[in-house]
Amino acid sequence: MSVVCFGEALIDFLSNGQTPESFTKFAGGAPANVAVAVAKQGISTSFCGMLGNDMFGEFLNQELQSHQVNTKYCLFTDKAKTALAFVSLDQHGERSFNFYRPPAADLLFRIDDFNPEMFHEHKLIHVCSNSLTESNIYKSTIYALTQAKKHGLTTSFDMNLRVNLWSSLNHTIERLWHVISLSDIVKLASDELEFLNQHSHAGHPKTTTIDAIMKANVKCLIITDGGNDIQYFAKNGHGRVTPPAVQAIDTTAAGDAFMGGLIAQLMAKHEHKTAITDPKLLAQFIKHASRCGAFAVTRKGAFSALPSQDDIKT
Repeated sequence: MSVVCFGEALIDFLSNGQTPESFTKFAGGAPANVAVAVAKQGISTSFCGMLGNDMFGEFLNQELQSHQVNTKYCLFTDKAKTALAFVSLDQHGERSFNFYRPPAADLLFRIDDFNPEMFHEHKLIHVCSNSLTESNIYKSTIYALTQAKKHGLTTSFDMNLRVNLWSSLNHTIERLWHVISLSDIVKLASDELEFLNQHSHAGHPKTTTIDAIMKANVKCLIITDGGNDIQYFAKNGHGRVTPPAVQAIDTTAAGDAFMGGLIAQLMAKHEHKTAITDPKLLAQFIKHASRCGAFAVTRKGAFSALPSQDDIKT
């Protein structure tokens, strides 16, 4: 296996945007989306997390498997239900979320639940910030990243911040910086950079936070901004990539499609540990990743919107 994604898998109930409103069930959850995105790009991928022993957990497990994601490291629990998210869209396809979490099964994954084989069987581990919202799942995430580093895996972090999932912001910044310090690849949206900057370096320009991230031993930082230019920073240089212009229908999995495309390029085409420090190679990978993100926003749902290799012509 090349890639393992750790964290939440949940059900997105997507609004039809009408009155009265109705919702359609889709498989989702940022790390699960990335796992499927990478697999659909032809790279062997696993998902690791806790699902509820319920109809939604079984649906997620089946959906992951149907997209060729290995679920060997996926566990089930009777102690909590699978998380749900109700997603409404505005006329630009931008989302608002109502989460039924906590309690939720994905928050119950503990350090002892990890199969040690996972850290020997993969080259890269990817996580998001939704597995930092409570103390125990935060500890599990840190353990996973620490073990990954110990075993020579590349570590990837897409902040994907959902402030309404945090009962308090007292520990948010501390936990985000802890994960950043353990990550080789970090992706932020522009508003997440603003959030990090306001809470870490208030009164200073955002370049202060960018510098701090790169000084935390991050090898590659990527900052997306919707349809605007994507900025990237590596140890050996930086640059910008202009994403394709498309009419967005649903932005639910845009960032996850982007990460999937980026990770797939890293795994497939080059020795990834050196590739993520090379600005020229990064520009190529990000162009491909931006096409993946642009493809996803033109379709509804998460798994169903993620592009295959054939969908993205390089």
